[in-house]
Amino acid sequence: MIEFKNVNKTYTTGTEAIHNANFKINKGEFAFLVGTSGSGKSTLIKLILKEEEPSSGNIIINGKDTTFLKKSRVPYLRRSMGVVFQDFRLLPDKTVYENVAFAMYIVKATPRHIRRQVPMVLSLVGLSGKAKMYPNELSGGEQQRVALARALVNNPSMLIADEPTGNLDPETAWDIMSLLDDINKRGTTVVVATHAKDIVDKMKKRVIQIDNGVIIRDSKKGGYNSEI
Repeated sequence: MIEFKNVNKTYTTGTEAIHNANFKINKGEFAFLVGTSGSGKSTLIKLILKEEEPSSGNIIINGKDTTFLKKSRVPYLRRSMGVVFQDFRLLPDKTVYENVAFAMYIVKATPRHIRRQVPMVLSLVGLSGKAKMYPNELSGGEQQRVALARALVNNPSMLIADEPTGNLDPETAWDIMSLLDDINKRGTTVVVATHAKDIVDKMKKRVIQIDNGVIIRDSKKGGYNSEI
């Protein structure tokens, strides 16, 4: 599903963000990418999404080596991925329904498919009654649920979440993580970059820990290293 083989990323400034990363996340897994701020988590996410290119090594997504993928093919690669960010990135002038539907318009889904799919996904994330509301009328947790619905509406094989609970209070953060767990149990591969130690410790999922660009631990037992 996602495989890094001897991946290095050095920026033009000389900063080595990723050093010799090797890991494989299989279909249907739930994995946390953990580490302190600036450790390299977001760079790993950007490499998966092809927002950044590796300096060396190979990145394989869904069985295909994406390292030398043509730019024209990148949008098609990303269609297999749902992405959720810390700052939600909702369109303020569109309703909840329209924000989610917009992701389907981009991939040229039929109006009929959109009318059927959007209510289904809003129900999945618990927002059936909020379809006509605008982002500024929602709580932070509700906005993150809209972002999740938008990420899921095209039935991606994997969901990538970069600090999805960073702007949320602890109770709401747990609600979002519980939702991600449910989504994973439905068969979607889930990768979450976070530094939320309490969440990682409690959920006991696979943990890939990065420190100064180096993967220092890959544990299926879960738990956030208490040393950082």
